[in-house]
Amino acid sequence: MNAVPPPPAPLTLPEQVAFHRTELGLILGIYGRMVAAGEWRDYGISCLRDVAVFSIFRRTAETPLYRIEKRPKLRLRQGQYAVIGAEGQVLRRGHDLEAVLRVLDGRRLRVVD
Repeated sequence: MNAVPPPPAPLTLPEQVAFHRTELGLILGIYGRMVAAGEWRDYGISCLRDVAVFSIFRRTAETPLYRIEKRPKLRLRQGQYAVIGAEGQVLRRGHDLEAVLRVLDGRRLRVVD
């Protein structure tokens, strides 16, 4: 008598969404450059059930300047990554985190004499 293999386990979503090490490497690369330039000073990471958020602050006591969100439920639609501004506007959304983060590289404003 042959043994019947068990059926495959159903696809389950994790208890909480988190950034992967490679994703954090990309985010912290930009964050480090902006801290060195004196633009940003603090960050916070939230890992929730549906979304992981990397919040960027100018000062600790303020609201975040930018939020980088990862929403796996949107990976087949608009893309699971998004950069959201201080007012809640979506600055860029997409499937590739590196491409989405490029919106932050061009956000440097300089005073012109």
